[in-house]
Amino acid sequence: MRETARGSEPHPLMLVNARVVDPSRGSDFHGDVLLSEGVIRDAAFGLAAGGIPDGAEVVDCKGAIVAPGLVDMRAFIGEPGAEHRETLASASHAAAAGGVTTIVCQPDTDPAVDDPAIVDFILRRARDTAVVRVHPMAALTKGRRGEEMTEIGLLQAAGAVAFTDGAKSLTSAQILRRALTYARDFDALIAHHTEDATMSAGAMNEGAFASRLGLPGIPRAAETIVLERDLRLVAGTRGRYHAASLTCEDSLDVLARAKEAGLPVTAAASINHLSFNEMDVGEYRTYFKLSPPLRAEDDRKALIRALASGLIDVVVSDHNPQDVEMKRLPFAEAEPGAIGLETLLPAALRLVHSDEIDLVNLLRALSTRPAELLGLRAGTLRPGAPADVVVFDANMPWVLDPAQLKSRSRNTPFDEARLSGRVLRTIVAGRTVYEYV
Repeated sequence: MRETARGSEPHPLMLVNARVVDPSRGSDFHGDVLLSEGVIRDAAFGLAAGGIPDGAEVVDCKGAIVAPGLVDMRAFIGEPGAEHRETLASASHAAAAGGVTTIVCQPDTDPAVDDPAIVDFILRRARDTAVVRVHPMAALTKGRRGEEMTEIGLLQAAGAVAFTDGAKSLTSAQILRRALTYARDFDALIAHHTEDATMSAGAMNEGAFASRLGLPGIPRAAETIVLERDLRLVAGTRGRYHAASLTCEDSLDVLARAKEAGLPVTAAASINHLSFNEMDVGEYRTYFKLSPPLRAEDDRKALIRALASGLIDVVVSDHNPQDVEMKRLPFAEAEPGAIGLETLLPAALRLVHSDEIDLVNLLRALSTRPAELLGLRAGTLRPGAPADVVVFDANMPWVLDPAQLKSRSRNTPFDEARLSGRVLRTIVAGRTVYEYV
C-alpha cells in the first residue's frame, strides 16, 4: 500500500456506507455524510438513498468510520526559529496523515509568541503553507520568562486561542493570579504546565526503577504541588484554567475536588502517558524521555479511568520534535519530547480495542471537547459545521516505520510498534488533504 496527498476537492463529496460517529451529539450509526462548499450538509442514515447531488464524488467507505477531524490542543512547531525540527508545512502534513484537522501550536518559538505581530505571522504562514487548520496559543508572559504578563486582549484579538508559557511553569503565584483575573474579562483560557522547576531537574519518574538505572528522579509532588496552588488561585479569581498535561493519580484527586467544587477547570493527558509507563524507558531509551516524565503503571491506569469517566477532558499528542543530535545523548542529557501527530489516533484506539473506553467518548476527547474549550467551530458533524472530517479503519493493522513519517523529526516512542487503526482520508474545509491508497 502507498500514501498520497491531494490538494483540491471543488465538488460535493458524499461519503456512503460508513459508520458515522459524532461525539458532539453522542451518535454512532451506519449512514452517509454529504460535504459541499466547505461545510457539512447532512449526516444521516439512508442519506444517499434520497439522491446524490449532481457532480458529487461518491466515496464508498466500506464500513469505515467517519468522524470529526481531530483537534490537537498541544503541539510544538519550530517555526519561527527552529525550522530544522519542524515547520508549519511539515507538521500539517503529519497532522493530515494522522487525521488531525486542527493543530493548536505552542508559543515555545524564537521569538516567543508574545506579540500580535507574531500571532499574525503564524496565521499567515499557516494559510500559505499548511494543509490543515493552525491556531496559535500565545505566551502568558513576555518572552516566556515568567516575569511580566502579556497583552492578553490584544493577542486574543489577533487570533490567539489560549494562553500558556508552553513547557514552562510559572513560579510566581502573583503573576498567575493576575493573569487569571485579567483573562477572565476576555473569557480567555489559561493552559498551564504543572511542573515545579525546582523539583523537576531529574531525568525520569522518581522511584525504584530510576534508582536501578542510576538516574535522578522527578517526584509526583512536582506536579501536584503546582496544581494545588493553581486551583486555589482559580477558586479566588474564577478564571478559566486548563492543566496542560497531567500524569499521576494524585493530581487526578486534586482535579476531581476542584471540579466537584464547580471551578472552571479542565485538564488534558498526553497520548504518551496513556500508552506508556516508566518501565518503557528500558535501557535508557531517550525517545521515552518526556516532560512531564512517564509515571508508574498505576498512574497510567488511573489516567485511563479518568479519561473514561470524563474527569480528563482532552487527549493531546504533545507533539515535540527533537533532532538526532538532541536525542542521541546519555539519557540524563537528552532533550525531552516525542513526536505524535501521526500516531495520536491509532495509539488512542488501543484503549478502545482493550475495552477501556468507548469510541464515542474517546473521539469526544480528541475533537469535540478541545474545540469547545478553545471556541473553535470543529469537533462536530452537525449540518453547517466546517467540513473537517476523518475517515479511518479502526481495525487495520500496521507496523510503524519512522522513515515513513511526515514529520521532520523521527523521535517517536512508537518506533516499530504494532498498531490497529489507520487513517484512510482526511478532509479539511471539504477538500481531501490526505488519502491512504
